[in-house]
Amino acid sequence: MSVDNLSSTDTSFGKAKPSAVQSRRAKKIVPFCLTFIICFATWFVLSGRFDFFHIALGIIACTIVASLSGSILISRRGLENLPGQWLGFILYIPWLLYQVLLANIHVMYLVFHPRMIELIDPRIISFKSKLKKPMSLFIFANSITLTPGTITVFVSITGEYTVHVIDEKSGNSLPGEMEERVARLMGE
Repeated sequence: MSVDNLSSTDTSFGKAKPSAVQSRRAKKIVPFCLTFIICFATWFVLSGRFDFFHIALGIIACTIVASLSGSILISRRGLENLPGQWLGFILYIPWLLYQVLLANIHVMYLVFHPRMIELIDPRIISFKSKLKKPMSLFIFANSITLTPGTITVFVSITGEYTVHVIDEKSGNSLPGEMEERVARLMGE
């Protein structure tokens, strides 16, 4: 067999096929673009500066952030699940806001009760979550902290949580329904 008889695919010797290279590039570009769009939209709405200089600075800052952290916000492996996750997250937000409202009412009850000193019983609780994905752990920890009367003090990558609660009732629901909703949201 001479070199002349070899096809171009035979002489590649381990080189990636063009379609595989393009696929990898697309998997890197999509998280970058989506992160950039989210960052720039947030910056644009919150900045209040719409002249060329500030918009250029916003583009530069968002480009740096997207290039450094695009794969953190949007996993390359989960791109096919992304639309469903965003829809799930949009549906999760009203439920979380409702929980925040209920917790606000409970904390208000504790604060304005004549026996406030007896009712407020701060404590630290620990539990192991069934969540495995880092983003799931992150969303769950922040959801706990956003709910008045609870603060996530520590969370490990293995799912161990330490939470400060204002009273026993505030800690009774943990991990509970919030963990279940986060697990469904993230596909666990």
